[in-house]
Amino acid sequence: MVGARRSNDWGFPRWRSYGSDQAATAQRTCDRHLCDEPGLCPAPKASNSPDRWYFCQKHAAEYNSKWDYFEGLDKAEAAERVKNENRDNAGYAEAAHYGWAGSGDGSRSADEMRALEALELEADADFDAIKKSFRAKAKEVHPDVKPGDTAAAQEFQKIQVAYEVLKQAEERREWKG
Repeated sequence: MVGARRSNDWGFPRWRSYGSDQAATAQRTCDRHLCDEPGLCPAPKASNSPDRWYFCQKHAAEYNSKWDYFEGLDKAEAAERVKNENRDNAGYAEAAHYGWAGSGDGSRSADEMRALEALELEADADFDAIKKSFRAKAKEVHPDVKPGDTAAAQEFQKIQVAYEVLKQAEERREWKG
């Protein structure tokens, strides 16, 4: 006949933490109406308030999508705050040799993203698509094709700088060992 098994936490030392038991812990659900996902992401109910909503990842992203960090600041104050934060966080910048990841996975810098916008490409564009887009745009606005057109010359310079930024980033990513 099999009897009750003896618990491991008799005597001293206790092998489990005090206050723990065998029962499963209850998990908080998302505070969004009719959502049964786990609510793992806290969000403030109001600014400077300790009260929190607890959302699932999807609803937390929805809640934060309209967040404006620079609300109430004019352009000069916002630019100053960005400059100070970039200066303060410069020590946490990732080393260049960690840029081996593929494109489109969050490894692109802000300059690279602006360059991709200038070439009208998505964030996950590979370098072949970058070259193709640059050549097509260069053929349209090259100063030899449109002589005397200052707007076309400025556009050509813009896409040329964008291509150089992306080309240098691609060269840094390539392993030359």
